[in-house]
Amino acid sequence: MPNWGDLPRAAGGAPITVPRDPAREAARDELLKADYHRHDPSLQERVYDWIMDRINDALDTIAGDGTSGTTGLIVFLVVAVLIGAGLWWRLGAPRRAARTTLDVFGTAGPRTAAQYRADAERHAAAGEWAEAVREQMRALVRALEERTLLDARPGRTADEAAAEAGRSLPEHAAALTAAARTFDDIAYGDRTADRAAYQLLRDLDQALERARPALAAAPGGAA
Repeated sequence: MPNWGDLPRAAGGAPITVPRDPAREAARDELLKADYHRHDPSLQERVYDWIMDRINDALDTIAGDGTSGTTGLIVFLVVAVLIGAGLWWRLGAPRRAARTTLDVFGTAGPRTAAQYRADAERHAAAGEWAEAVREQMRALVRALEERTLLDARPGRTADEAAAEAGRSLPEHAAALTAAARTFDDIAYGDRTADRAAYQLLRDLDQALERARPALAAAPGGAA
């Protein structure tokens, strides 16, 4: 019971009280202030803790008595999935998924296919195979843009260029995909470049210069 003698009083001497609902709202607003939640775990930490709790529960189930072989296998698979999800959350996607989102032309300004080819040949003559591969792939893509087989679009990746060009040049679709993969692995991965990788892209570039795009079929199959 409140001590009515300790409550503040109005001018007439009656005690001043606060209604229940406004008091509850005032307390809630006070507790929502950031100062009270400064040390709360982040969303990532809470999800990670939840995953680790599920892993511990699964391991306890495996270690418990009476677990059949089938049940143990299922639980083991669940544990493996949870561990994989936890690692993905903490470490992020694999490196290749990140690096293939990079622009095939990098940060260089507008250049022609002939300029890229000249740089590629210069790097190849010096035995600088990684640089030669990068410049040769850029020459290949720029040449397709100059022929309007690709629209000139900034931010395009090597994989995207290969997929789009492959629709216009289906006979070279597989070779374009292989070229993009070679470019990605050397430019953004850990593959060592060599003469063979450069020659692969150079030969494809020359073949594409002679290639003619496939004509779209007319509606209804008419010629």
